[in-house]
Amino acid sequence: MRTLAAALLSVLSLTNAFTIPTHHQPSSLSSSFRTTTMLEMASKNKQKIASRSKWAESRGFGDAPATAADSSSGMTFELDSEKNQLTVTPIKSLDGTVTLPGSKSLSNRCLLLAALSDGNTKVQNLLESDDIRYMLEALDTLQVPVERDEDDATSVTVTGQAGPINSPTPDDDESLELFLGNAGTAMRPLAAALCMGKGNFVLDGVPRMRERPIADLIDGLKQLGADVSCVEETGCPPVTIKANGLLQGGSASISGKMSSQFLSSLLMASPLIDGDVTITIKDELISAPYVSLTIGLMKKFGVNVQIEGDMDGTPSFIIKAEEKYNSPSSILVEGDASSASYFLAGAAITGGTVTVRGCGSESVQGDVAFANVMEQMGATVTWAPESITITRDPAVKLKGVDVDCGKIPDAAMTLAVAALFAEGPTTIRNVYSWRLKETERMKAIVAECTKLGATVEEFEDYCIIHPPVDNKVNENVVIETYDDHRMAMTFSLAACGGVDVIIDDPGCTGKTFPTYFEMLGSIAS
Repeated sequence: MRTLAAALLSVLSLTNAFTIPTHHQPSSLSSSFRTTTMLEMASKNKQKIASRSKWAESRGFGDAPATAADSSSGMTFELDSEKNQLTVTPIKSLDGTVTLPGSKSLSNRCLLLAALSDGNTKVQNLLESDDIRYMLEALDTLQVPVERDEDDATSVTVTGQAGPINSPTPDDDESLELFLGNAGTAMRPLAAALCMGKGNFVLDGVPRMRERPIADLIDGLKQLGADVSCVEETGCPPVTIKANGLLQGGSASISGKMSSQFLSSLLMASPLIDGDVTITIKDELISAPYVSLTIGLMKKFGVNVQIEGDMDGTPSFIIKAEEKYNSPSSILVEGDASSASYFLAGAAITGGTVTVRGCGSESVQGDVAFANVMEQMGATVTWAPESITITRDPAVKLKGVDVDCGKIPDAAMTLAVAALFAEGPTTIRNVYSWRLKETERMKAIVAECTKLGATVEEFEDYCIIHPPVDNKVNENVVIETYDDHRMAMTFSLAACGGVDVIIDDPGCTGKTFPTYFEMLGSIAS
């Protein structure tokens, strides 16, 4: 698979310009400001490409262009460098064992909590991806010491600040700017944490980040006394912070309907406040397992969160003034359960047998529940503490399901492609948050499934996917990925239908899973 990596590397190196589509430009900003921002974004995008190239080269992948890459058992990838498209040829079966990269959600949470703790923390199995790189670059800019392990790129040691992170120049009126790409797991937690220290900050990202809501988090922070704002007209970044380090505790009531990251961000920042903090959900809480993940991780760093009420209702969370972060010395990042979904679904679709290592029955991540959905569809699932094995008897056909995916919105995207190979319709419910992610995922899922031959009914927070006739997906469909890593990985599984599928901009997987196509090819036949 080294040739595949080289091929992808050549695609990335061909990107010499960065154009912001008109429909992604924030209409409320002035023309001159927008032009300046576009130039800044172009520079940042080139930095991202360079960092991806450096990462690939560090693994021994040459920088000579390649046009095709063979897997060990016949299935191939064919790269069109001019069009920046990767053709995934028919996948007959997925069989084997894959070791998952570290969880994106856990990686960035671990880095931040390590930075806020008293003591040094060694973070192991850190995900190597764009989102984590943005967090690491932000910590560098904030002058939080992070020592990289020369022998293991997935291991770093963070020197904790024993409290809030201050600006390197806290008395300077000029704001410290942090560019966070499209990394929600960096933008939201840092926006909250930096309100607790001292200094002026501006947190910004790519054009799509300027379309992703953050107003509910800003509202909660203001209730706690923070001087923080976002773009009033859109409720989205950039986020401007004027922190004076004088927050004294109190209470905040926020919405949990759009994203659980707002609550998680407030929770992680609360131990930095000098006083008791109570946070209440005023309507409903989506993706509750991610909040449980946050609370569990905070406990590993010495902070206990009291929960009152039902997590499926309108719970309240209490963080006492005496709760402070202390380093656990070292912490191992669990394998990414969202990434596991692609291999689990591939085995269920093809009838192969796949084991994913890195998350299992003892996982703290809600997305492991995706395996249960595959079981409902007809697959056989075997659980171990740190692994999941899935297969399907060829005599048993996948069947459509009706599932509330509010707790597994990322993995629910993979279900959309599995639905193409099932008997009967599949209804994916409670996924309004799709519309607020890296792209407008509901529209994207509907469009690409339709191209493949499905009939899709779209509603505000759910969709119904009617598979193609006889589950025969269309040949040579070009999948638009919308600069969304999960669109590329999810729709690569359309090749399990015995057809070529063409993935536009395959390098977008670098956001969370740069080695995805290599790993897929290693177990495909």
